[in-house]
Amino acid sequence: MEENRNLILALVLSGAILLLWSFFVTGPKMKEEQERLVQEQAQQPSGDEIPAVVGQPAASPEGTSEPVMEEGAPSSAAPSPRLTIDSDKLSGSIALKGARIDDLTLKAYRETVDPESPNVSLLTPIEAAHPYFADFGWAPESGSGVQVPTKDALWRQRGSGALTTQSPVELYWENGQGLTFRRFISVDENYMFTVRQTVENNGDNAVRLFPYGRISRYDEPDSRHFYILHEGFLGVVDEKLKEVTYKESREDGPSDFDATGGWLGFTDKYWLTALIPDQTASAKFSFSDQQRSGRERFRTQYLFTQGYEVVPGGRTEVSNMFFAGAKENALLVKYRDELSIPMFDFAIDWGLFKIFTRPLFQVLDYLGKFIGNFGIAIILTTVLLKLLFFPLANKQYKSMSQMKKVQPEMMRLRERYADDKVKQQQEIMELYKREQINPMAGCLPIVVQIPVFFAFYKVLFVTIEMRQAPFFGWVKDLSLADPTYVWNLFGLLPFDPSGWPLLGTTLALGAWPLIMGITMFIQMRMNPAPQDPIQEKVFMFMPVMFTIMLSQFSVGLVIYWAWNNTLSILQQYVMMRRNGVEVELVKNLGIEKLRARFAGNKASTEDGSQAE
Repeated sequence: MEENRNLILALVLSGAILLLWSFFVTGPKMKEEQERLVQEQAQQPSGDEIPAVVGQPAASPEGTSEPVMEEGAPSSAAPSPRLTIDSDKLSGSIALKGARIDDLTLKAYRETVDPESPNVSLLTPIEAAHPYFADFGWAPESGSGVQVPTKDALWRQRGSGALTTQSPVELYWENGQGLTFRRFISVDENYMFTVRQTVENNGDNAVRLFPYGRISRYDEPDSRHFYILHEGFLGVVDEKLKEVTYKESREDGPSDFDATGGWLGFTDKYWLTALIPDQTASAKFSFSDQQRSGRERFRTQYLFTQGYEVVPGGRTEVSNMFFAGAKENALLVKYRDELSIPMFDFAIDWGLFKIFTRPLFQVLDYLGKFIGNFGIAIILTTVLLKLLFFPLANKQYKSMSQMKKVQPEMMRLRERYADDKVKQQQEIMELYKREQINPMAGCLPIVVQIPVFFAFYKVLFVTIEMRQAPFFGWVKDLSLADPTYVWNLFGLLPFDPSGWPLLGTTLALGAWPLIMGITMFIQMRMNPAPQDPIQEKVFMFMPVMFTIMLSQFSVGLVIYWAWNNTLSILQQYVMMRRNGVEVELVKNLGIEKLRARFAGNKASTEDGSQAE
């Protein structure tokens, strides 16, 4: 049928897109695989307070040598004395050798939905399997001979006690040339550290130093290379987002940016580490990949381009921030606004459809927190979307009803001009014009729903608020695929088919995907079967194809699709009845044929019995 050609084309193209997306994008879910390492705190003797006079940063004079930064990893992997971190949301420790923040565990998040599973480990020390840490310091001018704290410098703690939300800590190190370096570290109730560094000059000569901060990460994480999600280097330079993948850094070399303000770091699917330097200072940002001792090391860092001159008897200081934690949207927005960190909320990869994803997330997040169940929030949001697109859907169903009314006339025109296809099309178009029918009206709602579908998928995939969010029954995590399998009767049979080739992966048909497939099949059978047998086969096959594809998507997305289909069925039924069109669902489902066949078989059996 010519009037359905565009509709079928739209459906097939959207199905092809989803099929390719399913096999080449989603893949196996990322496994967060890092070791938690907790070591004992070592007590250090306290130092004496040194009177200070605040100095000022000074531009390096012409001809001054470039500052020199040393490598961040210690020369020895021997365990370092440690200072305990025990804040509201973080636990771990700071290595006093190098004063590195290299051991952080997130108290509020666990590896799996199992309440006994270990907490997520974010940062790990140099002796761990995959080191990941941050350090700060001062770079001297080349050839100046000024001794600064190195990677092997053993810092001392002034006083004692752990770093907590209420109790900052002070570390210090003396260079034996009259310079005392102090580091004041505090952490808020969430994931933001403030690192304030001071230099006190009790020597005879002025020195010029350049502050820096850096994050080192050994080995590429097991990110699975999701094309829907950016993982790797991330930063904001001059109000523009900079994204560099691990592969791009490996193949294209270092990326350097001159910036005043902004931030930079590493982003994972749910976690972020970010350096936020003084927003008024000029700095050089850098993303790089190097081979160190036979291992791959990724590094992101900033180096101030304006030197800080510390005169004899003087003191200077610089304050920077370091974020290490979960990418919670409300928290990132709060930091953006209260701490004036530009575009900090864009650490969440909202994607190309951000005009849809961000508002959609806001609605889901509000309803989920208000109701206490994100699954119910998905159902209510689907209702809101149906109300939003209600006028558009009504036009679609009205057009379909009108098409059904004129179907007998169209059949007569096809028979009359069977040998003249051009004349046939002209007469059919004239019929459309006379009856005020728009054959394209049925395609527009499908086109509109494609970005909404991907927005739902994006939100469920990248936002940590949806991570491990339960629904009801067997659904413990809306961001993962349905955990049930039709192959073991949804858990009734005592075996696990998840490891089976093909059946346990590509054809992992769960309960919710099957529900979605049934609703899609019913919706498509609300209309008369196409006269063209090829078109009919396409329509018959599409629910099966979508069921297989969506079985690998997050179950929250499948719930949305199933509920959306259900509402569409109800809306279409009401519109068809209102327009005086017979709803031929029973006929199109083939129930009458089954009844007739069953009745015929029963009659034949009875006749055979009587004959005997």
